[in-house]
Amino acid sequence: MSVSESDVRHIASLARLGMTDERIPTLVAELNRILGHMDVLQAIDLSKFESTLANAPGMPLRADASTPTKLERARDEFAPSMRDGFFLVPKLESHSASGGTADAGADDEWATPNERRRMSNAE
Repeated sequence: MSVSESDVRHIASLARLGMTDERIPTLVAELNRILGHMDVLQAIDLSKFESTLANAPGMPLRADASTPTKLERARDEFAPSMRDGFFLVPKLESHSASGGTADAGADDEWATPNERRRMSNAE
């Protein structure tokens, strides 16, 4: 089997590669050399060698389990504010300037994203 210039052009168009006319003969030669090497490898008689990989059980898999990392301090000690186990962070000023719910009250500053979504949908 060999590769022609039309094969290279077709493959290049399928891969959406820009191909110059000067590059095509070089690619044809390189691909034909690769295919020639594959033909040489296929011609090797492997029947006299015992296959060690054919019946190998494969790499053993580890258990898909993890253990949580213990923190040196509880999250409550270093978090500015928490609710239901989640960190509460103030709303960015850039978000309130882009049509956020700045008038929703003081608690809105520390609202969770879901609470903010509900507040903005209620308006």
